[in-house]
Amino acid sequence: MNPLESTEIEFIAQQFKGIQYQHAEIVDKEFDDCTFVDCSFRETTFVNCRFRDCTFQGSDLSLVRVENCVFTTTTFQDSQLIGINWPEANWHQRGFLKTIDFIRCVLNYASFFGLNLKEVQFVDCMAKEVDFAEADLTKAQCRKTDFTNSRFHNTNLTQADFTGAVNYAIAADANRLKGTKFSLPEAMSLLYSLDIIVSE
Repeated sequence: MNPLESTEIEFIAQQFKGIQYQHAEIVDKEFDDCTFVDCSFRETTFVNCRFRDCTFQGSDLSLVRVENCVFTTTTFQDSQLIGINWPEANWHQRGFLKTIDFIRCVLNYASFFGLNLKEVQFVDCMAKEVDFAEADLTKAQCRKTDFTNSRFHNTNLTQADFTGAVNYAIAADANRLKGTKFSLPEAMSLLYSLDIIVSE
Protein backbone atom coordinates (compact mmCIF):
# COMPACT_ATOMS: atom_id res chain seq x y z
CA MET A 1 0.00 0.00 0.00
CA ASN A 2 1.17 3.49 -0.78
CA PRO A 3 1.96 5.05 2.63
CA LEU A 4 0.57 8.35 1.41
CA GLU A 5 -2.84 6.71 1.02
CA SER A 6 -2.97 5.76 4.69
CA THR A 7 -4.87 7.71 7.33
CA GLU A 8 -1.57 8.75 8.88
CA ILE A 9 -1.25 12.53 8.97
CA GLU A 10 2.31 13.16 10.17
CA PHE A 11 5.46 11.64 8.68
CA ILE A 12 8.76 12.21 10.49
CA ALA A 13 12.25 11.29 9.20
CA GLN A 14 10.89 8.87 6.63
CA GLN A 15 12.26 8.02 3.20
CA PHE A 16 9.86 7.56 0.30
CA LYS A 17 11.53 5.80 -2.61
CA GLY A 18 10.07 5.08 -6.02
CA ILE A 19 6.57 6.24 -5.05
CA GLN A 20 4.31 6.57 -8.12
CA TYR A 21 1.38 8.74 -7.10
CA GLN A 22 0.16 10.61 -10.16
CA HIS A 23 -3.11 12.45 -10.90
CA ALA A 24 -4.00 12.08 -7.22
CA GLU A 25 -4.77 14.29 -4.23
CA ILE A 26 -2.84 14.52 -0.97
CA VAL A 27 -4.62 16.51 1.73
CA ASP A 28 -3.64 17.70 5.24
CA LYS A 29 -0.36 15.77 5.50
CA GLU A 30 2.75 16.95 7.37
CA PHE A 31 6.25 15.89 6.38
CA ASP A 32 9.15 16.66 8.71
CA ASP A 33 12.74 15.75 7.77
CA CYS A 34 11.54 13.39 5.03
CA THR A 35 13.33 12.40 1.83
CA PHE A 36 11.63 11.61 -1.47
CA VAL A 37 13.83 9.69 -3.92
CA ASP A 38 12.88 8.84 -7.53
CA CYS A 39 9.22 9.56 -6.86
CA SER A 40 6.58 10.75 -9.32
CA PHE A 41 3.77 13.04 -8.22
CA ARG A 42 3.01 14.32 -11.70
CA GLU A 43 -0.27 16.27 -11.84
CA THR A 44 -1.00 15.51 -8.20
CA THR A 45 -2.72 18.11 -6.03
CA PHE A 46 -1.29 18.82 -2.58
CA VAL A 47 -3.74 20.66 -0.32
CA ASN A 48 -2.90 22.10 3.13
CA CYS A 49 0.30 20.06 3.36
CA ARG A 50 3.44 21.07 5.26
CA PHE A 51 7.00 20.23 4.26
CA ARG A 52 9.76 21.05 6.74
CA ASP A 53 13.43 20.16 6.25
CA CYS A 54 12.52 17.83 3.39
CA THR A 55 14.50 16.83 0.30
CA PHE A 56 13.23 15.70 -3.10
CA GLN A 57 15.83 13.88 -5.23
CA GLY A 58 15.38 12.78 -8.83
CA SER A 59 11.62 13.19 -8.58
CA ASP A 60 8.92 14.38 -10.98
CA LEU A 61 6.53 17.00 -9.60
CA SER A 62 5.53 18.49 -12.93
CA LEU A 63 2.14 20.19 -13.03
CA VAL A 64 1.47 19.58 -9.35
CA ARG A 65 -0.80 21.92 -7.39
CA VAL A 66 0.43 23.24 -4.05
CA GLU A 67 -2.76 24.77 -2.67
CA ASN A 68 -2.14 26.42 0.71
CA CYS A 69 0.95 24.25 1.28
CA VAL A 70 3.82 25.44 3.48
CA PHE A 71 7.44 24.78 2.51
CA THR A 72 10.21 25.43 5.04
CA THR A 73 13.87 24.71 4.29
CA THR A 74 12.91 22.20 1.61
CA THR A 75 15.35 21.30 -1.17
CA PHE A 76 14.65 19.95 -4.65
CA GLN A 77 17.58 18.26 -6.41
CA ASP A 78 17.76 16.81 -9.93
CA SER A 79 13.98 17.01 -10.17
CA GLN A 80 11.31 18.05 -12.67
CA LEU A 81 9.03 20.84 -11.44
CA ILE A 82 7.48 22.03 -14.68
CA GLY A 83 4.48 24.35 -14.78
CA ILE A 84 3.97 24.86 -11.04
CA ASN A 85 2.06 27.92 -9.86
CA TRP A 86 4.01 28.55 -6.65
CA PRO A 87 1.90 31.52 -5.46
CA GLU A 88 -0.83 28.96 -4.66
CA ALA A 89 1.26 27.84 -1.70
CA ASN A 90 1.05 29.49 1.71
CA TRP A 91 4.03 31.83 1.95
CA HIS A 92 2.87 33.62 5.10
CA GLN A 93 3.38 30.96 7.77
CA ARG A 94 7.06 30.28 7.30
CA GLY A 95 8.16 33.23 9.44
CA PHE A 96 11.76 34.24 8.81
CA LEU A 97 12.88 30.76 7.79
CA LYS A 98 14.10 29.93 4.32
CA THR A 99 11.59 28.30 2.04
CA ILE A 100 12.96 26.27 -0.86
CA ASP A 101 16.08 25.61 -2.91
CA PHE A 102 16.38 24.20 -6.41
CA ILE A 103 19.57 22.42 -7.47
CA ARG A 104 19.88 21.02 -11.03
CA CYS A 105 16.12 21.14 -11.54
CA VAL A 106 13.84 21.82 -14.51
CA LEU A 107 11.47 24.66 -13.59
CA ASN A 108 10.13 25.59 -17.02
CA TYR A 109 6.78 27.42 -17.27
CA ALA A 110 6.52 27.95 -13.51
CA SER A 111 5.35 31.11 -11.77
CA PHE A 112 6.93 32.77 -8.74
CA PHE A 113 5.00 35.99 -9.26
CA GLY A 114 5.21 38.36 -6.30
CA LEU A 115 6.87 35.88 -3.94
CA ASN A 116 9.49 36.45 -1.27
CA LEU A 117 12.41 34.39 -2.56
CA LYS A 118 15.18 35.94 -0.49
CA GLU A 119 18.32 33.78 -0.45
CA VAL A 120 16.61 31.00 -2.41
CA GLN A 121 18.91 28.93 -4.63
CA PHE A 122 18.24 28.38 -8.33
CA VAL A 123 21.56 26.70 -9.12
CA ASP A 124 22.37 24.91 -12.38
CA CYS A 125 18.68 24.80 -13.31
CA MET A 126 16.62 25.07 -16.49
CA ALA A 127 14.15 27.91 -15.95
CA LYS A 128 12.60 28.67 -19.32
CA GLU A 129 9.56 30.96 -19.48
CA VAL A 130 9.37 31.32 -15.71
CA ASP A 131 7.60 34.34 -14.21
CA PHE A 132 9.66 36.19 -11.58
CA ALA A 133 7.77 39.49 -11.92
CA GLU A 134 7.21 41.43 -8.67
CA ALA A 135 9.25 38.82 -6.75
CA ASP A 136 11.95 39.55 -4.18
CA LEU A 137 15.13 37.65 -5.08
CA THR A 138 17.40 39.55 -2.71
CA LYS A 139 20.62 37.55 -2.23
CA ALA A 140 19.20 34.69 -4.31
CA GLN A 141 21.70 32.31 -5.90
CA CYS A 142 20.86 32.06 -9.60
CA ARG A 143 24.18 30.65 -10.75
CA LYS A 144 24.58 28.57 -13.92
CA THR A 145 20.86 28.64 -14.66
CA ASP A 146 19.24 29.04 -18.09
CA PHE A 147 16.58 31.78 -17.94
CA THR A 148 15.47 31.69 -21.59
CA ASN A 149 12.33 33.83 -22.04
CA SER A 150 11.82 34.18 -18.30
CA ARG A 151 10.10 37.34 -17.08
CA PHE A 152 11.77 39.79 -14.74
CA HIS A 153 9.73 42.95 -14.12
CA ASN A 154 9.79 45.05 -10.97
CA THR A 155 11.84 42.21 -9.50
CA ASN A 156 14.18 42.91 -6.59
CA LEU A 157 17.54 41.42 -7.56
CA THR A 158 19.59 43.17 -4.88
CA GLN A 159 22.82 41.21 -4.28
CA ALA A 160 21.50 38.27 -6.30
CA ASP A 161 24.18 36.15 -7.97
CA PHE A 162 23.73 35.40 -11.68
CA THR A 163 27.32 34.22 -12.19
CA GLY A 164 27.39 31.72 -15.05
CA ALA A 165 23.67 32.17 -15.74
CA VAL A 166 22.62 32.42 -19.39
CA ASN A 167 19.86 33.71 -21.66
CA TYR A 168 18.31 36.12 -19.17
CA ALA A 169 16.60 39.30 -20.35
CA ILE A 170 16.68 41.71 -17.43
CA ALA A 171 15.80 45.34 -18.07
CA ALA A 172 18.05 47.45 -15.88
CA ASP A 173 15.47 50.22 -15.69
CA ALA A 174 12.54 47.94 -14.80
CA ASN A 175 14.13 45.91 -12.00
CA ARG A 176 16.08 46.65 -8.85
CA LEU A 177 19.76 45.91 -9.40
CA LYS A 178 22.10 46.76 -6.54
CA GLY A 179 25.21 44.73 -5.93
CA THR A 180 23.83 42.11 -8.33
CA LYS A 181 26.50 39.79 -9.73
CA PHE A 182 26.67 38.98 -13.43
CA SER A 183 29.39 37.46 -15.59
CA LEU A 184 30.54 38.26 -19.10
CA PRO A 185 29.60 37.91 -21.87
CA GLU A 186 25.98 37.44 -20.75
CA ALA A 187 26.06 40.66 -18.71
CA MET A 188 26.18 42.63 -21.96
CA SER A 189 22.48 41.85 -22.39
CA LEU A 190 21.76 44.36 -19.60
CA LEU A 191 22.67 47.14 -22.02
CA TYR A 192 19.97 46.20 -24.52
CA SER A 193 17.21 47.72 -22.38
CA LEU A 194 18.95 51.09 -22.19
CA ASP A 195 18.56 53.89 -24.71
CA ILE A 196 22.19 53.77 -25.73
CA ILE A 197 24.27 52.74 -28.71
CA VAL A 198 27.11 50.29 -28.18
CA SER A 199 29.82 50.25 -30.84
CA GLU A 200 31.97 47.19 -31.38
